[in-house]
Amino acid sequence: MSDQSPSARVRAFCRRFGLRVPILHAPMAGVPAVDMAAAVANAGGMGALGATLATPDAIAGWVGEFRARSNGAFQLNLWIPDPSPVRDPEHEAKVRSFLAAWGPEVPSEAANATPPHFAAQCAAMLAANPSAVSSIMGLYPPDFVAELKSRHIPWLACVTTLDEAHQAAAAGADALVVQGMEAGGHRGAFDAATAERHCGGLFALLPRIADAISLPLVATGGIVDGRQVAAALLLGASAVQIGTGFLRAPETKLHPVWSEALARAEPEQTTLTRAFSGRLGRSVSTAYVRAAEDPDAPRPAPYPIQRGLTAAMRDAGGRANDAERMQLWAGQSAAMARAEPGAEIVRRIWEQALALLPD
Repeated sequence: MSDQSPSARVRAFCRRFGLRVPILHAPMAGVPAVDMAAAVANAGGMGALGATLATPDAIAGWVGEFRARSNGAFQLNLWIPDPSPVRDPEHEAKVRSFLAAWGPEVPSEAANATPPHFAAQCAAMLAANPSAVSSIMGLYPPDFVAELKSRHIPWLACVTTLDEAHQAAAAGADALVVQGMEAGGHRGAFDAATAERHCGGLFALLPRIADAISLPLVATGGIVDGRQVAAALLLGASAVQIGTGFLRAPETKLHPVWSEALARAEPEQTTLTRAFSGRLGRSVSTAYVRAAEDPDAPRPAPYPIQRGLTAAMRDAGGRANDAERMQLWAGQSAAMARAEPGAEIVRRIWEQALALLPD
């Protein structure tokens, strides 16, 4: 671990990334609210767009809207694509039959879901010239990393194990976002097949990586108040990244049913599941999630097939205000998230942390 004090690490990180407060808005592809990102940036932190599902034009449009609302820092984030999934029409038919009990009939073509073109998204990020780019589910290819370096755009690489941290450092990452298994939404594991086996908690993983790697670390997963921020900084982080803790802010414009579910979700009422997308993620444990985990239920199809197959159910659940069928991503500290403006969340959390940290 660096021999710097937490306050020295924070000051160095904030200088490097143009921040007043070491709090990053987590990039969440399903919640691209530009007002929330701008609120965090205007409060001195870093806003974010999870651009995985965004076309190049949508990325450019979001960045334009952000810059109209804020002069602050922001990151653009992409998933690193997996190889194309192996199709199994017979198994997909079983999944569609299972899902029909939870929503509309699912046509076979729903399984043909494909994400936007990754190379075009990367080009759009370069053209946007963000404060930083970030990655999840793997590492950017060397030619893209070289282009980032030539433009002096920092790369924040999400890692979930010590081995992934070593890989990211060797690949040229400028900082590591250390994601604990407490985090809501998708796990950032490089290998989708082994994500369940590699579920380190943040406060076990963070000091191990801090002891082994000299890059700045951003702690994420289950952080929603100042006590957790202070603990992360004491364990070697230079900043924190918050997702679920911002979801109930009015700027996020979250579905009211989702917001209410977060307020009730104790740590044991969230669970890791592949039932929505085929990739492992942490959600509120709804009736659908529990049914999908039954031994008699068909296993989820690979990403992005499962995401396409569940789209009709998720949309129908949202229209009907039915939490049991909605995709309710939630970190383990969800019940501690407050429904207050984004700037107030940043201010409150950082003031709490400062009161606990040594000078």
